[in-house]
Amino acid sequence: MRKWTYNFGLGRSEGSASDSALLGAKGANLAELGSLGLPVPPGMTIIADACTWFHEHECHFPDTLLDQVAKGLNQIEESTGKRFGAAHNPLFLSVRPGTRVPVPGMTGTVLNIGLNDQTVQALAKETGDVDFAWSTYRRFIATFADLAMGLDHAVFEELLEEKSGKSAIANNPGLSVEQWRQVIEAGKAIVLDEMGETFPQDPQEQLWAVIAAAFKSWTAPRAEAYRKLHSIPVDWGTAVNIQAMVFGNRNGNSMTGNAITRNPKTGASGVTGTFLPRAQGYELSTGDRAPHQISERGRKEAERTEMSLEAMLPEAYETLEEMTQKLERHYRDVVELEFTVDDGYFWILESRLARCDIRARMRSAVDMVHEGLINREEALTRIDPLELEQLLHPAIDPSVEREVIGTGLPASPGAAAGEIVFNAEDAVHAAKEGRRVILVRSETSPEDVYGMHAAEGVLTSRGGLTSHAAVVARGMGIPCVAGAGAVRIDAEAGTMTSMGVTLKKGDHITIDGSVGQIIRGQTQMVQPELAGDFAKLMEWSDAVRRMGVRTNADTSTEARVARKFGAEGIGLCRTEHMFFEENRINVVREMILAEDEDGRRQSLEKLLPMQRSDFIELFEIMHGLPVTIRLLDPPLHEFLPKVDSDVAEMAERMGLGEEELRRRIEAMHEFNPMLGHRGCRLAISYPEIAEMQARAIFEAAVEAAKSTGAPVVPEIMVPLVSLRRELDYVKARIEQVADDVAKETGVFLNYLVGTMIELPRAAFRGQEIAQAAEFFSFGTNDLTQTVFGISRDDAGGFLTTYRQKGIIEKDPFVSLDYEGVGEIIKLASERGRAGRHDLKLGICGEHAGDPASIHFCEATGLDYISCSPYRVPVARLAAAQATIYEGATPKAAVY
Repeated sequence: MRKWTYNFGLGRSEGSASDSALLGAKGANLAELGSLGLPVPPGMTIIADACTWFHEHECHFPDTLLDQVAKGLNQIEESTGKRFGAAHNPLFLSVRPGTRVPVPGMTGTVLNIGLNDQTVQALAKETGDVDFAWSTYRRFIATFADLAMGLDHAVFEELLEEKSGKSAIANNPGLSVEQWRQVIEAGKAIVLDEMGETFPQDPQEQLWAVIAAAFKSWTAPRAEAYRKLHSIPVDWGTAVNIQAMVFGNRNGNSMTGNAITRNPKTGASGVTGTFLPRAQGYELSTGDRAPHQISERGRKEAERTEMSLEAMLPEAYETLEEMTQKLERHYRDVVELEFTVDDGYFWILESRLARCDIRARMRSAVDMVHEGLINREEALTRIDPLELEQLLHPAIDPSVEREVIGTGLPASPGAAAGEIVFNAEDAVHAAKEGRRVILVRSETSPEDVYGMHAAEGVLTSRGGLTSHAAVVARGMGIPCVAGAGAVRIDAEAGTMTSMGVTLKKGDHITIDGSVGQIIRGQTQMVQPELAGDFAKLMEWSDAVRRMGVRTNADTSTEARVARKFGAEGIGLCRTEHMFFEENRINVVREMILAEDEDGRRQSLEKLLPMQRSDFIELFEIMHGLPVTIRLLDPPLHEFLPKVDSDVAEMAERMGLGEEELRRRIEAMHEFNPMLGHRGCRLAISYPEIAEMQARAIFEAAVEAAKSTGAPVVPEIMVPLVSLRRELDYVKARIEQVADDVAKETGVFLNYLVGTMIELPRAAFRGQEIAQAAEFFSFGTNDLTQTVFGISRDDAGGFLTTYRQKGIIEKDPFVSLDYEGVGEIIKLASERGRAGRHDLKLGICGEHAGDPASIHFCEATGLDYISCSPYRVPVARLAAAQATIYEGATPKAAVY
């Protein structure tokens, strides 16, 4: 016979904390509490599979469930000495659903099941408090009508007020039994009038109606929408917990409260929390009464005058301290619990791991290591790596009220305020004048980079979490809200409109890139502070992890930030971003628009010292650490002027007519530039560009070695290779330049030449390509595009729909697609190392900052990950966690 119910409480339990899939999270925790011998009101859990059975059989219960619940009730009655539905000394029950993960939209807890016209009199006699008994009955009718019958609670209360008067609704003391009977009769009449059903007097009918309502709420529209959004399978179902009632509102020695074993804001040890005298649990959340602090210390810190639990009922406070210490030692973590004191007797209603701020979570983890409760590896697994980002960026002061005028995707964390500007030129001009600005664009492109550098933050109406704006903003460490589709931007008119609000250039806005909000006006900020616990966790992470952690950095500012956060080198320097600076872009355009190789070489001679100085600065900052530099990658047309004023300026500079210049620009147009004339194809068509960049790299390495005494080993990355002959051709040019620089300087450098794997063919031919490449760096942004055939800049509009409809679980540009892109990375890694056993493997796409993707990189055996500077701490911790979970050997000394 199938076992549908599991009993718990009073020192015996049929389940444990590990049974959440069977018993739901609440039921599993109640079972654990019961097995520990803690004072838990006895009860039983109906397993989640019963919910699935219920829905598969037209909302009927299995016969064996009815029998098992009856037996479970008998055990509760024996434990409490009370009888369910009895006229004397009756047992009352609470029923609440319990899912394995939180699902908003489920029905709430129903208390006091078993109350009826007869048992209410027994409760009044038992307590000697007529108001307590009858007001509890009135509240039960309202709750039952709402959760089990579908009569909105607010509607019930309004109608009851009309029928019986305000004083009764407010539960003022002093009503006679007859007056209470009138209130109850009015309530039952409302149920009959509104629902066409009588309020059930039979306790068994009440119990099974509430169980059915709990099961039905699993497939209710609100819960169903949440489940689909978060990919929670419908066959998980919900468990149902049935417990003996205890009354926190029985008398002056009764109360209900929430307690946490350590401060959830700071992590300081010592029980903290709040309680309400003479109250049931739901009253804590209504806010109708100001809660009291549990401890005297908490009362003083909160500057409250109400008595603390410690002062009011010292014995209950001592019991609470004892219980919290026992739970923390058992779970070896910060624990939150709900408790009730019923006429002086202490009961634990529920416990769970506490939800704490990231600072509190860090402090408690470090402290527990020092206290001997956990080891360092366990401490590291207690922290969500992505939460570390909250510590690294300015944030909006939580006390400030926000006037939100729009939302988009939280593309780069942190918050910033400034004047609205609509183009890069205005951003740079404002920054020179000392004004803070937010760059507002429909979408950004490489030519906006220098404006993004000058801005405090970026807002775009198009693009996703891996759009150009998102990727570059994360690298720079500035906040970005992307894909705010409801925002209408008219750059020509200098206006943006959202939610009926129109703002113009120069008006102030604030953006919160952590939550994706656009806020009108300037908002006060709080600056980040990195505490000692943060540094300690980073130190422990570095001692544990196997993979190296590098950064994607194109500028000295980004490189310095990354070094401050612990980067062990640069895994991707995108040289094209260096070309857009104001004093360089016109030289680059001259080179691109030159009619022959001689003209291009003349312009490249001007660019050489600029590139060399960039690389010298990066090499000096990295001080001997590896630096991977990608040769020019984007199609050349991205550098060309687009607006009329820039075309006119360029034409005059080159001594050409505007029409002739436009003809040359038009000749470079491509229909699909992402798969067009870019990457290594540029280096093959125009080898002089690659030669100039290689010379700048080698000459910079020689100079930096002299100034630092720590020679860098440059790693030159050839992008977009799909054929070994492409790599052979470009590599030969690089090697020739290396030989030339060595002869000229007398310094023979160590360097590596490798490629970015971003095309499926390169992965399939990994063994062959590795014979020419000394490293593979997986460019997962473009690899995901080419594997899926999806543009990351245009995918936001439909990938959200795909997720909502269950076609995909995650955005593949945010978290790596293991089954497709991941398989190609594995294949390329295996074949690459078959072709060169010492092939170095890394990843430099945005996935390198995603903890789930980092776990994949560890399992695949990559040597390093390279992410944006402000993701370096995230990657360090996630890499350590991956090493722990994969059971890998801690990191080697060199990557």
